[in-house]
Amino acid sequence: MLDKYGIAKRIAKELKDGFYVNLGIGIPTLVANYVPEGIEVILQSENGLLGIGPFPTEDEVNADLINAGKQTITTTTGSSFFDSAMSFGMIRAGKVDLTVLGAMEVSENGDIANWKIPGKMVKGMGGAMDLVASASYIIVAMQHTSRDGASKLLKKCTLPITGLRCVDKIVTDLCLIDVTERGFELRELAPGVTVEEVIAKTEGRLIVEGDIPEMVLD
Repeated sequence: MLDKYGIAKRIAKELKDGFYVNLGIGIPTLVANYVPEGIEVILQSENGLLGIGPFPTEDEVNADLINAGKQTITTTTGSSFFDSAMSFGMIRAGKVDLTVLGAMEVSENGDIANWKIPGKMVKGMGGAMDLVASASYIIVAMQHTSRDGASKLLKKCTLPITGLRCVDKIVTDLCLIDVTERGFELRELAPGVTVEEVIAKTEGRLIVEGDIPEMVLD
């Protein structure tokens, strides 16, 4: 089973040289710490920054440098700053190659719910709707089940939808899944996890074909 750092590390293996990438709030921001050696990706933030580096150490913290989630960050050589209008222009024009988002629910056809639980106070959707509508490829980082053990990979989302049929891949604490026209397709298992456990904890249609390999994280 993976912790949040393991989820981020596995997602980082999906990065390709030259990609422009937007990392959502929560687990996705950790992906910045695991960019594979030998490739260069440019991380973009909705609040107006291109060229985000790893999270700062204590002596690197600069309160004026934050991402869209108001976390302190570092910048890379050649990074640039601009207003949020230009940032959303980049997103809406399809300039972001990969978006990594957290989610509360994902349906078997790729719908995502990640911004609101009815009855709970939230600050707003932020850039999530623009990102899911415009990104070339979307990976979701999430826990496979809720705290009470209920599946978060569903036949249909029950929470307010952020985007329809937009999720391409999911990495949870249990496995890696591709979202296809057939439903959830199991591709990799987290260390120590069995196929039977994933089946038992997935409500949506789950396709398991052949031997499912264990994730390689290092």
